[in-house]
Amino acid sequence: MPEPEACAMNRRCGQLGWLGLSLLVMLLDLASKGYVEDHLSLYQRIEALPGLLDWTLAYNTGAAFSFLAGHSGWQRWLFAAIAIGTSVLLVVWLRRLRPGETGLAIALALVLGGALGNLYDRITLGHVIDFILVHWQERWFFPAFNLADTAITFGAILLALDMFRSPSSGESVHD
Repeated sequence: MPEPEACAMNRRCGQLGWLGLSLLVMLLDLASKGYVEDHLSLYQRIEALPGLLDWTLAYNTGAAFSFLAGHSGWQRWLFAAIAIGTSVLLVVWLRRLRPGETGLAIALALVLGGALGNLYDRITLGHVIDFILVHWQERWFFPAFNLADTAITFGAILLALDMFRSPSSGESVHD
């Protein structure tokens, strides 16, 4: 990666500085998963916020909401390939952003960090570690998820908000 001064001088780096946020998201995700895996047994539940939030240890071999989890293992490599391709596209997109597109850069960095956190699990373990369980009176709002999923979700929400902020002409609001 070019030196920061070189990036500032010729704008070749776009918003690549936000890759630090992606790295932070990935490291926090992996650290939290490691902690949970070291301290909980599979499907053990610990009440974090009574009646609302539990910690649990679950393994997901599928995608979001355990999509394709029941298959023979080919989905591991399909989802890994999708995550790698998406990550490359997000880095290219970050590089092409203009200096004023900070909100969009943050959104992309969050999605990228989450994708990389789950990709690491998928490649090294064959499954993604999930541990956050949101419920109300024993009715589950979501399947178990992790910090990577949270970053991806917030990033996607920010992307949608940025899309609605931009004029319909396709030009950036910062032009």
